[in-house]
Amino acid sequence: MNGNDSFEFRGDIHDVAALAEAGGGKVAYVRPIRSEQVRQLFPQVPEIQPGLKLFALLAADGTPILLTDSKDAAIANAWANDLETVSVH
Repeated sequence: MNGNDSFEFRGDIHDVAALAEAGGGKVAYVRPIRSEQVRQLFPQVPEIQPGLKLFALLAADGTPILLTDSKDAAIANAWANDLETVSVH
């Protein structure tokens, strides 16, 4: 975090360890996923109708936090839990 309490990561976003360390447990990102991919991140989830566009909220270290059908809901959940959201491309 910097002086104005926003997060800026200038490293390699594929380096999960560096992103997790930089985020200090306070950073999460929203990742769009298809329903066919859900069980890769959330193995406990029952079968979901194929072809749905969903959103996963993930901790900076890649730990799954939330699955939803709305990007806004994922961001709102992050904010409700005092997590700064970052865009990862």
